[in-house]
Amino acid sequence: MSDVTRRRLLGGTAALGGVVTAGLIPALPAAASTRHADLGPVRIGQKDPRYADLAVRGMNRRFRPKPEYFQVVGSTEQVVKAVGDAVRAGKRVTVRSGGHCYENFVGDGSQVVIDMCEMNEVSFDERRGAFMVQPGATLMDVYRTLHLGWGVTLPGGQCGTVAAGGHIVGGGYGALSRRYGLTIDYLHAVEVVVVDKSGRARAVVATRDPRDPDHDLWWAHTGAGGGNFGVVTRYWLRDPKAKGNDPAKLLPRPPAELLTGVAVWSWQGMTKEAFRRLLRNHGDWHERNSDPSSPYASLFGVLMVNGRSDGADPGGIVLACQMDATGPDAEKRMKDFIAAVGEGVTPAATVLPIGRQPWYQAIRSFALSEGEQSSHFKVKSGYLRKRFTDRQIDVAYDHLSKPASTTRALWAVSYGGQVNTVPSAATATAERDSILKIFCLATWQDPKDDATQLRWVREFHRDLYATTGGVPVPGGNCGGAYINYPDTDHADPKWNTSGVPWTTLYFGGNYPRLQRVKARWDPRNVFHHAMSIRLPA
Repeated sequence: MSDVTRRRLLGGTAALGGVVTAGLIPALPAAASTRHADLGPVRIGQKDPRYADLAVRGMNRRFRPKPEYFQVVGSTEQVVKAVGDAVRAGKRVTVRSGGHCYENFVGDGSQVVIDMCEMNEVSFDERRGAFMVQPGATLMDVYRTLHLGWGVTLPGGQCGTVAAGGHIVGGGYGALSRRYGLTIDYLHAVEVVVVDKSGRARAVVATRDPRDPDHDLWWAHTGAGGGNFGVVTRYWLRDPKAKGNDPAKLLPRPPAELLTGVAVWSWQGMTKEAFRRLLRNHGDWHERNSDPSSPYASLFGVLMVNGRSDGADPGGIVLACQMDATGPDAEKRMKDFIAAVGEGVTPAATVLPIGRQPWYQAIRSFALSEGEQSSHFKVKSGYLRKRFTDRQIDVAYDHLSKPASTTRALWAVSYGGQVNTVPSAATATAERDSILKIFCLATWQDPKDDATQLRWVREFHRDLYATTGGVPVPGGNCGGAYINYPDTDHADPKWNTSGVPWTTLYFGGNYPRLQRVKARWDPRNVFHHAMSIRLPA
């Protein structure tokens, strides 16, 4: 199968952290990371012709920030000044790096948006013995520079235009996480511009070292999400188990080659019984094969249950997977995985030939440009500690088998493995017991469809978790929700009838500590949004 055919079939599904996009996906051009310490600060007000360009930068077209001005910054010192000026003027400040926030946290009521897009350097800091990544660097920038420069990588997402700024602070996961853990498991230090009680802005570097008096600020940036404590201006990353200062040995090495596999089941003839068998198989396999010592630790797959289309082609359910091609019996293991998911399911899947590519070329070919991802959308996340129950599978069938003209889907993404070897309290990312990450989603282009599509995805998610008050309450087969896929409905008693606060869904038992960090580092609540960490009562 040609690369073009494979990418057309996947329809953008390898973005895994973006949204479903139909059609052909061209590879991103290789853009160099640049140093912009001399750029700016650039203040762009509403009458500036550049304002419109900044206002439309972002992925979810449901939201567009309209601040008094955008502040484009090029250095930590400029961020300190921009924050300080805004605080002294009594203006509300929000921050944007890649513009991929799933909710309106940047634009809602903001008077000043600090845009980090030009702070995009990726380098090795010899003094700290760690790799330095600025928040405006896209994941594809990070992967390319680390790979070509030192032969290493991070276990982050595959959506190439997501920026490091929000991705890392929310936890950061991707195709290598089953093998290597989360991105924040490699966070060595973080530089944050914070505001004290007097309103003074300053930059603080907090480290992994528990002896560091500012260690709690480092901990809060290992999964609490963005917009909570200050403005991240630099991350340093290194394997905490690594010895010495040889850069080539301080982060994981990616596979030399990747195997890629695709299987597609048509909705034509897909009965509820067959659908139940398919999702059971997929979940059962992950229950059996999500231990970090599993020979399948390098296998990563996404079961994309794309809703039935009302067109001539009913569409299909796609299993897309990748695996380290250099491991023992790798091709056989991938074929066995696909066969196990499809066992007993009729009609049988169309299984495409196994592909093989060098690692960086493989992830680059599936990267999406921001324009191709942009749409109106709503995403609702959840963790699964065990497979979906049969009741949940039947709910998914009832909602997704009805023909629709827009993209509606349920995705189940491989998880667990090395992620689950870290204690829950060691990082702000509390959920360390799950085997799958799932999300319900709807995407559309016409704003006139907003109400209809929002209602559909909200009702689907509510029905999926009907036994736990419409939300994924931790316990049983559920593990809560993922803060990098924030959903304000979880804080709305109309959609969350569980009696469990949204803070527990996202942060589990770590929330009280996060509140204490908030009180210390952002006592004036300068940095806040609809789902930010609240100051203690």
